[in-house]
Formats: sequence, C-alpha cells, structure tokens
Amino acid sequence: QVELVESGGGLVQAGGSLRLSCVAPGRTVNTLNVGWFRQTPGKEREFVCSIGWEGKSTFYSASAKGRFTISRVNAQNTVFLQMNSLKPEDTAVYYCAAGSVTSNPPSYTYWGRGTQVTVSS
Repeated sequence: QVELVESGGGLVQAGGSLRLSCVAPGRTVNTLNVGWFRQTPGKEREFVCSIGWEGKSTFYSASAKGRFTISRVNAQNTVFLQMNSLKPEDTAVYYCAAGSVTSNPPSYTYWGRGTQVTVSS
C-alpha cells in the first residue's frame, strides 16, 4: 500500500500561480509513474497530467498544456505540479495518483486525498 499526500493548494486570483506537491511518506515514489487529476462536484475526475517514473515522459491534457508543468525530484521523493496562468475554471480538488501515466483513472492504483485549489475571478 502506498499513501500519497498532496499539498500546496489554496486560494489564488486568476492569472496567479500555485505549486502542488505529492509525496508518499515512508515510501519512495521514485519507481512509480504519477499523475494529477482534478474533480469538481458533480463531475467525473479529470486527467490533468502525468509523468513517467524516470521523469522523462510527460503527458498533459489540452487544458493543462502550456500552463501547467509536472516534474519530479526523486532525491526529494516528490512530484510537483506547477500551475501558472490559473483560471477560475481550474478550481477543483486536485488529486495525486500513482501507478500509471494514462488519462484513465482506474489504471491508477494509489490515490491521495486531494488538495483544494480555488481560483477567484
């Protein structure tokens, strides 16, 4: 079992930036593919981006491409999601997940509990 913990969410004005972090306390994520998803009430969980365990392969949704950057520092056992030029429609709970790089949530084995991101207009 791998516990994932997200942090870095908060309230930001449109056009601002946030950096989310995903760690696995007591366990390395260095050999795991990791993805970020987001979800708003009443909607399905939406793929944002993902990164291969080696840090060389990255994948982005159309809405994230050009504004968000996923990265990892294996020495810190952490995966980051840098979000720039945030829009009100980016408001959601953001989840870190491990075990895949696809956009399909069931392909991921482990999930964090999420961190709230709110973008005000």
